[in-house]
Amino acid sequence: MKNRISVLLVGSLVILAIIGLVAKFTADPMAFLQSIAVIALVGLAIYFIFLQIRKSNPQKREQQAFIKAAKKSKKRLQSKSGEPQAKVSSFGSLTSIKKNKKTKRNSSIHLTVIEGKKGKKKNRASL
Repeated sequence: MKNRISVLLVGSLVILAIIGLVAKFTADPMAFLQSIAVIALVGLAIYFIFLQIRKSNPQKREQQAFIKAAKKSKKRLQSKSGEPQAKVSSFGSLTSIKKNKKTKRNSSIHLTVIEGKKGKKKNRASL
């Protein structure tokens, strides 16, 4: 019941908005286009301000650096292995499972250093 009421309410608002837009466009088309242009410019300005605030967040930059490093290391591991690893079925032999585990352990791990807050030291209380 609540779903029908909300659909009817939204539908009636959309219909009223369309009627208002058509009435304003027929009354004065230049004023209509001018108001649409002003709304678009204000929206773009708000969007760019939001992007600048979002970019200035240092935690976001660290997260992006981590994602970039993870993608880079994943690419490096895939290129070293050469071929994709075969999946072991549930009926696979025990020796094939042991071989897969052995190759995974022997592969070298490459880590990428991500710049962080190195100057700030933790304040530890000694007991």
